[in-house]
Amino acid sequence: MKISINGLHKAFESRTRLGIMSVLAVNDKLDFNSLKDYFDISDGKLASQLKVLEKEGFISVKKSFIGKKPNTKYFMTKAGKKAFNDHLKTLEKLIKSQK
Repeated sequence: MKISINGLHKAFESRTRLGIMSVLAVNDKLDFNSLKDYFDISDGKLASQLKVLEKEGFISVKKSFIGKKPNTKYFMTKAGKKAFNDHLKTLEKLIKSQK
């Protein structure tokens, strides 16, 4: 049986971006430091991976201040949820086809 992999999105080929989408799928919003706690990567690498997802329209940013400190929160957009769910469904089909 042939399975189409057209539902796999190139943005999720990076394990960091896949991880970011996974944690945002189960959390409404997470700030930069919370996301950083999930992954063992530098601030710069996390920021660059977040920018890729933001450029794709898969995540959005809400900036605010807590006291005098800036706080940046990230959340998944509707387009991001759809793309991520489509990606997961395609992976599930691929796995099931191999049983």
